[in-house]
Amino acid sequence: MRAVLDKELARFGEHGIDASMALIALDETAESTVIGALNAHAWDVVVIGGGIRKPEALLVFFELVVNLVRQHAPAAVIAFNTSGGDSVEAAKRWV
Repeated sequence: MRAVLDKELARFGEHGIDASMALIALDETAESTVIGALNAHAWDVVVIGGGIRKPEALLVFFELVVNLVRQHAPAAVIAFNTSGGDSVEAAKRWV
């Protein structure tokens, strides 16, 4: 999965989009990792991936992430990809 995500991050550069990625461990560091990534830059778009969004067991965490984006990157729109390989397209819908 990491190789797919790294390839997708490289695709952002190919499209002239400055991007970074935060991989979130689902442990006690998750919230601070999300906040740190959101506070690192002024974001135009934040793409929330299916690894956080799709598993029903992570519903509460997904809600937390959406609300952290609203709080820490209020000017950013939120986009959703369908897989690790189409985050560029998700972001481009909004930029």
